[in-house]
Amino acid sequence: MKHMKKNIAAMALLAALLFPLSVGAMEPVPTKAPKTEAVPDNTKGLFVVIADADPMTQMMALVLAKETVLQGKSVQILLCGPAGDLALQKSREVMMKPLNKSPQMLMGDLMAKGVPVEVCPLYLPNRGKTEADLIKGVTVAKPPVIAQKLRAEGIRLFTF
Repeated sequence: MKHMKKNIAAMALLAALLFPLSVGAMEPVPTKAPKTEAVPDNTKGLFVVIADADPMTQMMALVLAKETVLQGKSVQILLCGPAGDLALQKSREVMMKPLNKSPQMLMGDLMAKGVPVEVCPLYLPNRGKTEADLIKGVTVAKPPVIAQKLRAEGIRLFTF
């Protein structure tokens, strides 16, 4: 009888472990996360075309360019249309939060890090400006060179 009580107690304990009395007592079944394979990053850099006149849009384009540079990738910037005003020496600056910088200031930071900035060749003559009106370091783009840069392997195009 003594052995029978021990066997019944052991079986009750086993049953309690295998079949909990309430759902709340159940342990969650661990699930395995699906395996993800690392995708190789073949991107060498970005070619950023900014044409929008909105300072917030310009700033976001430049923030993404800055982050790309910080991640060790190349960046090239082409300013077209109203965004070409960023390259003028006396352009209107709008300070943007949270960086408390203007798009022109961020563009200058990028240029100091070696990022080339060009204006489209249609910009100056159609604004009544000359190369002398551009900030130091900004050049006029040459369409055959830009076309070649855009086709370069590993370069992604961002337009704003």
